[in-house]
Amino acid sequence: MITISDLEIRFGKRILFQDVNLKFVSGNCYGVIGANGAGKSTFLRAISGDLEPTRGRVSLAPGERLSVLAQDHFAFDACTVLDTVLMGHTTLWDVLTEKNAIYAKEDFSDADGLRASELEEKFAEMEGWNAESDAAALLSGLGIREALHGNLMKDLSGKQKVRVLLARALFGKPDNLLLDEPTNDLDLETVAWLENYLANCEQTVLVVSHDRHFLDSVCTHTVDIDFGKLKLFAGNYSFWYESSQLALRQQQQQNKKAEEKKKELEEFIRRFSANVAKSKQTTSRKKMIEKLNIEEIQPSSRRYPGIIFTPGREPGNQILEVSGLTASIEGEVLFKDLNFNVEKDDKIVFISRDPRAMTALFRIINGEVTPDSGTYRWGQTITTAYLPLENANYFDSDCNLLEWLGQFAKDTNDVFLKGFLGRMLFSGEELLKKVGVLSGGEKMRCMISRMMLKDANTLILDTPTNHLDLESIQAFNNTLCSYRGNVLFASHDHEFIQTVANRVIELTPNGSIDRIMEYDDYISSPLVAELRERLYTKSQSASDF
Repeated sequence: MITISDLEIRFGKRILFQDVNLKFVSGNCYGVIGANGAGKSTFLRAISGDLEPTRGRVSLAPGERLSVLAQDHFAFDACTVLDTVLMGHTTLWDVLTEKNAIYAKEDFSDADGLRASELEEKFAEMEGWNAESDAAALLSGLGIREALHGNLMKDLSGKQKVRVLLARALFGKPDNLLLDEPTNDLDLETVAWLENYLANCEQTVLVVSHDRHFLDSVCTHTVDIDFGKLKLFAGNYSFWYESSQLALRQQQQQNKKAEEKKKELEEFIRRFSANVAKSKQTTSRKKMIEKLNIEEIQPSSRRYPGIIFTPGREPGNQILEVSGLTASIEGEVLFKDLNFNVEKDDKIVFISRDPRAMTALFRIINGEVTPDSGTYRWGQTITTAYLPLENANYFDSDCNLLEWLGQFAKDTNDVFLKGFLGRMLFSGEELLKKVGVLSGGEKMRCMISRMMLKDANTLILDTPTNHLDLESIQAFNNTLCSYRGNVLFASHDHEFIQTVANRVIELTPNGSIDRIMEYDDYISSPLVAELRERLYTKSQSASDF
């Protein structure tokens, strides 16, 4: 249990939040949400003790242990993978280290024997004899093969380190767990494993994430940072989002009677509660939602960007034909003999255990690189807009936002350009900001503005939710669902894939799978699972990427 009392955090004259009084109890998972800069990560740092609050205090129940997902990927480079995980339980690790040091003594004394006996008792109480096997199981669940468990952390890739640090945070079932963006750099299968793990977790968990499906799958409550306050709601992210949107619509309908509004809110809560009962979440969580005071529901102050893609012309019947396409990197095959035709209204998600495969495919069909073999052909009526995975080269200049966007526009009038940038929430002095100093999220919003200028009837999107906040992801997602053109994309966002894609193509070094179905149906299909197993049998394990 974590108790927050009169918490206030300010930086200079800026107050992030104040008068925070909350209690987080075991068996619940709390999703912490808020606009960029609202203080989500800062709140977790205050709870972990990494940041001293301006006022107030944070306390744990007596004897409880707190674990935090480490953000420094180089802190354990001199340690083995298995030891890094074991060190996550500091008390157990200290006992193990002292015990081993005593047994390693050449002049083992009676006092050493007594101390070793005390340590062995503590070690047994903490189930220390199962520690290595438990740590190994966590690592395997997160995609780190047993062959790597004895390797030094410095020899692992960045994505592998992320998984080890996550295993370290989960190890030993800490009473309280703080996770800041735990799904970053995880593939869809590993995210699903983590969702299942946390959905059955009995500890107190606080998580910050931009992955809506993840938040919906694991969270019993939502902590919304808005208006300089922290407000606790029963229910997951979707409930918070839909309820805040409903409250906004009601606020805009000034003529609607109070009693009608109340009935609408009550009906909304009833419907959502019914949906929760069908989900992974328990009946007790459903009851929490039913007890929600409808007066607590209010519009959010969040601003959602206006992402609008308007095809300049109707696409013809010939969209894209790919024949025998093969690509590799330094002799390592990413996909082989790829064949598919894009049909009208197709919105295709490309997936692979190796994310480099999708990037290679998109760069090939965008004319940036040449395949090892095979051909592709776009239809004559097709116009494309491409959102690449890496965009640093687009911002290697000294121009401001207006000048930057003007490079890609037929109409360079300032009023016209300001309109497009305004849709992406850039205004005032921000328009004169040099593009070289933009954050990752700001650069992504600029790239989306650039795409909107093209009036394309086919969009190519390589992991489009990277660096975006929840509001931008939601807006992007909504517009793609109603977009009247074709979409070819890759993503790690389960909700994004499920709601946009109507076709799935999986790339492997030994062939491909092409199915016209929703993503949830694809991953739950036994026939697809059998085919995937055959195709990946000769391929390198997912944990190598």
